[in-house]
Amino acid sequence: MIKRSDFVHSAAPEPHRIRTKQILREFPELRNLIGKNPFTMVVILALVGSMIGVAWLVRDQSWWIVFAAAYLFGAFVNHALFVMIHECTHQLLFKNRLANRWAAIFANLPHVMPGAISFEKYHLKHHSFQGIHELDADLPNKWEAKLINNSFLGKTLWLLFFPLFQGTRVSRLKEINFFDGWVVVNILVQVAFTAAIWYFMGGQAVAFLFISFWFSIGLHPVGARWVQEHYLTFDSQQETYSYYGPLNLTAFNVGFHNEHHDFPSIPWNKLPEIKKTAPEYYDTLLYHTSWTKLFFRFLFEQEISLFNRIVRKERGKVSLTDESMPDIELVKADEAAAYAEETIV
Repeated sequence: MIKRSDFVHSAAPEPHRIRTKQILREFPELRNLIGKNPFTMVVILALVGSMIGVAWLVRDQSWWIVFAAAYLFGAFVNHALFVMIHECTHQLLFKNRLANRWAAIFANLPHVMPGAISFEKYHLKHHSFQGIHELDADLPNKWEAKLINNSFLGKTLWLLFFPLFQGTRVSRLKEINFFDGWVVVNILVQVAFTAAIWYFMGGQAVAFLFISFWFSIGLHPVGARWVQEHYLTFDSQQETYSYYGPLNLTAFNVGFHNEHHDFPSIPWNKLPEIKKTAPEYYDTLLYHTSWTKLFFRFLFEQEISLFNRIVRKERGKVSLTDESMPDIELVKADEAAAYAEETIV
């Protein structure tokens, strides 16, 4: 692996749509996994309830207890809630789009910061335009990568202030309309919830929620997930990496990232079935087994920097309004072709 001073530029299209087509052709039974999982709403209720419960318990405790509870418990639960928002974004709970959106706003409550709706806007574009610097919010800014460089201190500060760095990327993505009525709704609901927590439980309860949010996407082992998914952390040009480790239990299989990109219409509980059904496609890919190990590798290995990402210009004739459902699109295309053949016969 070499030290990089620029992103890795590729002329090839993003790999997932191609692989989805290949896998479905060879394993058509995988289409049976596509669907909704309304039980996810029960998980969301339990996670939100647990955060409110612990916020109540630490409301009068010492600050070191608040921080410890946030790092050792709250960060894991808040990270799990990000996964739940992710499921809602892909409309994997209910058939009704609005029901999924309201579920995402509810899952967002313990985060203090309103982000469910904006995540929906940008994450779907990440799937549709992976590696397109003008549309993929998961890619760091060029100035961001230069600022952080390869240093331990720079990468530590990047993880510590990751939410702020993410926020700066919005101005780069000019083709995506950030502000609309749903963003306002998300903000108002969030403000009302946080105000209620402050009123009934006090400032330390709100601090516990906020600190948990901050750790859940930053300087914490679960923060290594953001490095795991698409950073070139091996001596390879592979663009997406999965994580097959024990923290998938608390992160609801979000580590199955290659599987998710290939089949974004399959809910979290069925993602391991994809790998089990088509092992020749996934066992041959490089993957991670420890977020904690990757966390320290990212910090200490100078060969890993924010430039370890693949970027491309080719959009693959995908429309800006694409909703990132290539698996469903292929299934529908196959069904239409089969129907046409039957009609001709």
